[in-house]
Amino acid sequence: MPGCRPIPSHRTSAIELHEIQVGTQQDEEQIHGVNPDVAHQNLLAPVDRGFGAWSFLIAAFLIAGLVWGFPNTYGVFLLKYMEDPYWSSQTHASTLLPLVGPIATGIIYCAAPVTYALTSRFPNYRRKSLWFGVPLMFGSLFGASYARTLLVLLLLQGVTYAIGAALLYASSIYYMSEWFVEKRGLANGVIAAGPALGGVVLPLVLPSLIDKYGSGKTLRFFAIIISAMLLLILPFVRGRLPETPVVGPARPRSSNLLWLKDKNFWAINVANIIQALAYFVPILWLPTYVSSINLSANDAALSLAMLNAASLVGRLGFGTLSDIINPWTLASTTLVLTSLSVFVLWGVLSFNLAGVMVYGIVYGCLTGGWTSLWAGFLRPIAKDDPHLTTTLLGYFSLFRGIGNILSTPISTALRSNATSELASTHPTTVGGAYKGQYEGVILYAGTCFAAAAIVVGSGWLMNGTAVRRRGAI
Repeated sequence: MPGCRPIPSHRTSAIELHEIQVGTQQDEEQIHGVNPDVAHQNLLAPVDRGFGAWSFLIAAFLIAGLVWGFPNTYGVFLLKYMEDPYWSSQTHASTLLPLVGPIATGIIYCAAPVTYALTSRFPNYRRKSLWFGVPLMFGSLFGASYARTLLVLLLLQGVTYAIGAALLYASSIYYMSEWFVEKRGLANGVIAAGPALGGVVLPLVLPSLIDKYGSGKTLRFFAIIISAMLLLILPFVRGRLPETPVVGPARPRSSNLLWLKDKNFWAINVANIIQALAYFVPILWLPTYVSSINLSANDAALSLAMLNAASLVGRLGFGTLSDIINPWTLASTTLVLTSLSVFVLWGVLSFNLAGVMVYGIVYGCLTGGWTSLWAGFLRPIAKDDPHLTTTLLGYFSLFRGIGNILSTPISTALRSNATSELASTHPTTVGGAYKGQYEGVILYAGTCFAAAAIVVGSGWLMNGTAVRRRGAI
């Protein structure tokens, strides 16, 4: 009967006590003719609208830009490091220097299943992880500014930075699925556009700062600036749902493991790895490629900034389109066009600054929106379950991170294996890129995008067949 509740004893757990209190409140609401579900919803901020939702989205967008922007523009640092005899003369410099940026982004991606699971299972630690990530990022960049060996540089600017960034980013992703339901694709696109914004701004300011102050002082400067900005933004990164204190870990709401048997889930993740094997290659090597065709360091930085600016447009555009158009259609189309852009625009036409700029813009628009499509792929699998959505996004990130990390040693080996005669050739004529040290890199990237398109096309066919079968039943 309503109102008949057990009297809490000294053995009652925090979870049981919370359930007793909630149940009593619901009984009182029922006595007074109030629907408890409606009453509870009225106490919460609205989804997909309102100050809470949009202030969170803006803050999450800026966090993504600060977290990802720095490692995504590592190509500018790489060019400077390789031109500096102090770094380039160290043992294994040609192998270790290109790894610093990709190892950071790769760890952030690969840590997602762990960090996302922790934010889902331990609600009381979500905001604590945000604040813990800031000093880690600050310490990594500040410490890297005093590094004197490649290994220390890799551990600080690469590994330690990534750990702090992963803690920051995980809570932002979890809260997104609380604030946005119908507009989740748009929200995912906005957050995914953050790294592109960082990739636009940083390449324009880094070359002049490094030339004037050196890489050490530049790293210290950005350590302070990034940390200060994060401290101003973090108060707006909060959840929509109350985080009730409990003793012990919160019980996961989603125990459904049917997604493990979903062929579409595995098809898109195979494509995820293959796409990542190619996607990060131009981002890393485009500045050094521009330098190889006798253009200036500023031109090299500008080319990367234009690629990231176009990526910003692609992420916002594809995030919005994924709410209204089948994401399989968008993915297969963009992968085919991206493969063609690598083979033709980079391999044939990027023999001068204009050609490089055109390639960067087209490439950025087409590839930037890949992660913005994830929400569309997940919608039929996770439905409106924020816990399952966060879990599956973690696995998507893991597979992307694997491709990210593997792409660097593969592309480095392909570039280094060019013969001395070809390596000394400057590809300054039409099709000249296929005659220089980047020939293998271009063929590798274009082929990976084509292979990913085949995988997505196969998944698209399986998805359509399954839908038709369900409709026939």
